Amino acid sequence: MCGIVGFVNYKQDVSRFRNILINMNNTLVRRGPDEDGYYIRKHIALAHKRLIVIDPEGGKQPMVESCSKSIPLQKENSDMVINYNSNFVISYNGQIYNTDELRKTLEENGFTFNGHCDTEILLKSYIFYGKNVVKHLNGIYAFAIWDSQKEELFMARDHFGVKPLFYTMQSNSFIFASEIKAIFQYPGVEKILDSQGLSELFGIGPAHTPGTTIFNNIFELKPAHYAIFNRYGLHIEKYWSLKSLPHEENFNQTCEHLEYLLKDSITRQLVSDVPLCTFLSGGLDSSIITKFASDYCKDNNLPPLDTYSIDYVDNDKNFVKSDFQPNSDNYYINLMVSTLHTNHHSIILDTPELADNLYDAMLARDMPGMADVDSSLLLFCKNVKPTATVSLTGECADEIFGGYPWFFRDDALNSGTFPWSIAINERQTLLNPSISKKINLKEYIDFRYNESLSNVEILDSDSAETTEKRKISYLTLNWFMQTLLDRSDRMSMYNGFELRVPFCDYRLAQYVWNIPWEMKALNGREKGLLRYISRKFLPIEIVDRKKSPYPKTHNPTYLAKVKSMLTDIMSNPKAPINYLLNREDILNILETDGKAFSRPWFGQLMTGPQLMAYLCQVNMWLEKYQPKINLKNILEVVNHNL
Repeated sequence: MCGIVGFVNYKQDVSRFRNILINMNNTLVRRGPDEDGYYIRKHIALAHKRLIVIDPEGGKQPMVESCSKSIPLQKENSDMVINYNSNFVISYNGQIYNTDELRKTLEENGFTFNGHCDTEILLKSYIFYGKNVVKHLNGIYAFAIWDSQKEELFMARDHFGVKPLFYTMQSNSFIFASEIKAIFQYPGVEKILDSQGLSELFGIGPAHTPGTTIFNNIFELKPAHYAIFNRYGLHIEKYWSLKSLPHEENFNQTCEHLEYLLKDSITRQLVSDVPLCTFLSGGLDSSIITKFASDYCKDNNLPPLDTYSIDYVDNDKNFVKSDFQPNSDNYYINLMVSTLHTNHHSIILDTPELADNLYDAMLARDMPGMADVDSSLLLFCKNVKPTATVSLTGECADEIFGGYPWFFRDDALNSGTFPWSIAINERQTLLNPSISKKINLKEYIDFRYNESLSNVEILDSDSAETTEKRKISYLTLNWFMQTLLDRSDRMSMYNGFELRVPFCDYRLAQYVWNIPWEMKALNGREKGLLRYISRKFLPIEIVDRKKSPYPKTHNPTYLAKVKSMLTDIMSNPKAPINYLLNREDILNILETDGKAFSRPWFGQLMTGPQLMAYLCQVNMWLEKYQPKINLKNILEVVNHNL
């Protein structure tokens, strides 16, 4: 787990730019507080900030490996000739989970190893497989590998984009980094908010269109894509996508197959040379992970598994039941702890902390995010970090197995837009009327929505219901899940802490993708099939518990705090957000304690108080990054970027 940065320029000697590389790398110190490393030559500069998880001595980066004709090369790499002789250099962020299989293949083909880190295995796998290495990886990763003979940079990102990777071009330099803030340390890279960025901020946010950012000319490498940069330019290719296929296994076979994939994915991710734990909310998803992780500890004669939960001061006293938040967590957490005998720790946060850390949460993302849903996770990880460095979390199960309310609610299914963000008209009215005339948020959202749906692969054999659910599943996996994965990575890595997401295993996602909805939603329940399987190994109260999302504060002092913060912003004529917002609309939201914005801003948790917090984050972002605002006709911008 780390941060990576670098740049390539074929027209200049970049070895003179060491200070630039250092400055870029230093912005990522929170991602990698343990070590840093540099590799700089005539046309390539690579740097690395390391969070030590595996092989402290053998995993130092950037890692260099020499390759000669004495090492056999895979036949599928037709571009790699027999007399090939090069230095390969890697800067890598992530964790590869199928290292045992890769190591065995490499050893059978003449490779030897100096340590047991996955970095060395990944680098030598690239030497062996070339660009096809991505077809052999199971893990979370974003990496860059330089080939000194070809003078070519290869980059790749994992199947679902758990690990980030951003890039831009500036004055013949190709620049990349784990976070946007590092790219801005390269001289001449401008911070520009154009019409597309503003449409992302207020129309899509806190989500974002895959491949884009809210900054003009700053891009992300999309999940499941690799990139090659050489003297001929930049070439990007998709290496994996969900395939729609007939589901040919019966119910019992499906259950057995699914249980195997779940156990395999979880146990693969328990490798660590530093203390490891699980996050336990008492919900179905975190309980499944904790059950298999706890069994692994017992089977391997390890100490009892450490588990952590999050709560808030006076939360039980202030809890209000709703369709989205049907019950509190504590009873179910205690049930799992007593059943599995884990070493449990409860992290109690005070409500003012959530508002006080909105700035840090924004800074971690380089953009406004999910308000207190972000800052609470940031603080959670901060409090766990002194005693653990790695945790497994139950995120992504709802996306994979169809667990969200919008899979079942007609108003969401028939909304004709992203079901977690249906308040489009309300979003439009937030904009300053003069800006609102230039930017049609619905038009932009519709374009992105239809663009995304055009990629869904529908089978002739799919029922009408399965077709409908494929579409909404595709949107959820590629948009909503990506937002949560961004949250997990940025909030955890801001604290030098690694979160792993076993439900995000691409093999599991691919298998579940083709299970018919009638089976997936067994007995008409969200995640019905997952619940059925879990009856073998979880208490029935956990299995039957109605879905409850990530715990948020119910303390009214949070509303009071963010309301006060936004009121101060709106009363300050120099606050940059005042240029963008409809003052009358915002004052109405303040006067009604957020009730004037009747539907959630985003997802299930971002209601009135969280909208206020989001707007506070927008102002913080404008003050921190001070982007130039350049508003052209939005369709012109979109068509140009296409």
